[in-house]
Amino acid sequence: MDFAFFEGKIVPVEEAKISIMTNSFHYGTAIFEGIRAYWNEEEEQLYILFAKEHYERLLTNARCLFMELNYSAEELVEITKEILRKSEIREDVYIRPIAYFKDLKLTPKLIDYTPEIAIYLYRFGRYLDTSKGIRAKVSSWRRNDDNSIPSRWKVAGAYVNSALAKTEALMSGYDEAILLNSQGYVAEGSGENIFIIKNGKAITPSPNEHILEGITRNAVITLLKKELVVEVEERPIARSELYTADEVFLTGTAAEVTPVVEIDNRKIGNGEIGPITKQLQEFYFNAVRGKIQRYKKWLTPVYDK
Repeated sequence: MDFAFFEGKIVPVEEAKISIMTNSFHYGTAIFEGIRAYWNEEEEQLYILFAKEHYERLLTNARCLFMELNYSAEELVEITKEILRKSEIREDVYIRPIAYFKDLKLTPKLIDYTPEIAIYLYRFGRYLDTSKGIRAKVSSWRRNDDNSIPSRWKVAGAYVNSALAKTEALMSGYDEAILLNSQGYVAEGSGENIFIIKNGKAITPSPNEHILEGITRNAVITLLKKELVVEVEERPIARSELYTADEVFLTGTAAEVTPVVEIDNRKIGNGEIGPITKQLQEFYFNAVRGKIQRYKKWLTPVYDK
């Protein structure tokens, strides 16, 4: 049986229910995170990846929506560990914390409401095909502008933008969408940051290009610089640069490190996973499972030994 944290208590997930009158359900005024935990079979240990970092971001974003939650990041990490232990998780799992206004009132505002947080587990598996690479489409939908709904905040309502782009891509026969920002430069995928490789250099949009400042993005930049000795440049990327790139890949908690082998019916490189992307994947997947000692600082073990 899986358990969830709901209204201050750990309960069976079936009991974690909100009313159809819940304010944030109507107006998308919820803040959420996606966190992965990876099972290490040899050590018989479950590792939460960037647990504290995700909760720190959630609390920061929640404050931007005038949600003052009575928890610290450390307390939320401990609650999450307890949920995983109580649910007896011994496999890879996705963790979804979500902060919302629980009031049963129908006014679209952010003040004089009561914030709450819930945390539950989801058997997610692979979000995208990391083994063969995916086909992507540049979307006709533009990424949210920072002066409308900031992409750097994981606001539930903002993901209508992602849903429109993703659906358009899927209905056109692609696996994922790539969105441009209001200036016409590459922003990110529907739920991922994006990198291109050109002449041995990694290039990725900077945070001021209306992107989520991804936690996995930061980890990948570290791996590229320290392990692969690849220069990383943060700057605007023109749409046409996607087509002439040697390699393209997406990063995110859900997407992990996903190669993009085709964009808008154009092969990227030779249409296969590129050498830098392949090396990066190997380092990343070993690190998140606790197989590289120097990156265990990224991980929070769940079970006491």
